[in-house]
Amino acid sequence: MITVDVRKRLGSFSLDAVFAAPSAGVIAVFGRSGAGKTTVINLIAGILAPDSGRISVGDTVFDDTAARVSVPPERRRVGFVFQDSRLFPHLSVEGNLRFGLTRAPAADRPLGFGPVVDVLGVGHLLGRRPQTLSAGERQRIALGRALLAQPRLLLMDEPLAALDGPRKAEILPYIERLRDQFGLPIIYVSHSLDEVVRLADHLVVVSDGRVAACGPMGDILSRLDLQPLLGRFEAGAVVDCVVAAHDDRYRLSTLVFDGGQLRVPIVERPVGEAVRVRLRARDVALALSEPTDVSITNRLPGTVAGLAVRDGMFVDVAVRLGGTTIRALISQESQDRLGLRIGLPVWALVKTVALDNRSLGWLRRTGAV
Repeated sequence: MITVDVRKRLGSFSLDAVFAAPSAGVIAVFGRSGAGKTTVINLIAGILAPDSGRISVGDTVFDDTAARVSVPPERRRVGFVFQDSRLFPHLSVEGNLRFGLTRAPAADRPLGFGPVVDVLGVGHLLGRRPQTLSAGERQRIALGRALLAQPRLLLMDEPLAALDGPRKAEILPYIERLRDQFGLPIIYVSHSLDEVVRLADHLVVVSDGRVAACGPMGDILSRLDLQPLLGRFEAGAVVDCVVAAHDDRYRLSTLVFDGGQLRVPIVERPVGEAVRVRLRARDVALALSEPTDVSITNRLPGTVAGLAVRDGMFVDVAVRLGGTTIRALISQESQDRLGLRIGLPVWALVKTVALDNRSLGWLRRTGAV
């Protein structure tokens, strides 16, 4: 487990963060700007020292103010990837990558140069200088350098914040490959729900220097009480699916889950592979009976499981579909007109075109370390 129980004051800002998460997979630290996300990982990295508290990763204690334990940053074996790549301009790509190797003893290098280069797809860039690379390429090199330092934990602080949409789409698959192939725990800081839903297994929500929630991604996103922190129009549910079929004629894929199936734009994954779909509450409509003369293909029978009024005019509706709960954001007028109440049977309607690439993430592949 990764456990954090710390206090830290920086000027007028005060952090009091307490959470525990599995030391495997991707742990996302999510919150708005100024919430305290970067302070949390700077404390884990040892860049900052806590005023009081304790931080541990597995059996290793990084900080324990009561026991006067404080491991120096260079001995924590923590890799750090920042918003900007921070590559050495006087070194080639290969030189930057091999610099990471020099930070680890020769006898303790489980991650080899070749495998890291292959996973990141940067073999053709080795002879170039950082200033000749695109922003996305520079971040891939920064990832590789951090990995080759042989960390026990990888920290990523808003690594895609400085990139535009196409560059983000370029980098995300590489982070997924790192997650799947190397089995290295990653703490991923972001204010983008799209990113964390696609990548993370566990979610820590930070607000005003406090941890508001911590738990598995699907559990946290399904909580109606967290909607103000997740964003009125960004909240929703995460559904774990399996690719069931591809329709080449219409360029659509069929995904099945515990509660139904979804037709989505073609998924470049083989039949049988696990994928994750984010259903935004704003993209889900409700009906009392199954409509047959509408263009919406995804029509899912379910039951109202919860209702919460938002901002005096919206209603967040939890809908149970078999073993899965999704959410719909509707107007209070619509709730009154439909007479929605807990236990009422309804049909959840989801437009196929709403489920674009930003809604899809690849779960850890079977057989990955």
